Amino acid sequence: MQLLALKRRPVDKGLILIAADYQQLLPYIADEQLSAEQKERMFSRWPGPVTWVLPAPQETPRWLTGRFSSLAVRVSNHPDVIKLCQAFGKPLVSTSANLSGLPPCRNVAEVLAQFGERFPVLHGETGGRQNPSEIRDVLTGELIRQG
Repeated sequence: MQLLALKRRPVDKGLILIAADYQQLLPYIADEQLSAEQKERMFSRWPGPVTWVLPAPQETPRWLTGRFSSLAVRVSNHPDVIKLCQAFGKPLVSTSANLSGLPPCRNVAEVLAQFGERFPVLHGETGGRQNPSEIRDVLTGELIRQG
């Protein structure tokens, strides 16, 4: 995938999908493996800045899941993300704006410095968050990454 090559990111790490709503994620996850309690836990934190790791069917592309049998997903509450996902009709890959191993870019100038002046940038509000999203395992509730 071009994004992985652009970021110089190994495919085995996997990626995060962000969506306007849960329905957009259904083709990529094994929803039937989730209990009502697990879904309730997940939906209680969505939409918002919490990423959940869910079981993925074998058909989910490896460039998304990496070496895992699961997929990290988030239903966003950011208006620009919602508009993009709705316009595309599918979830989008979410990743930090940086080359693998470098600190994440925090503004347009840093993005252009790392990726070049011709790199497309959506100009909009960032939502004010300084840290990446919290990541939790939906099956266990375990915290994987502090947000």
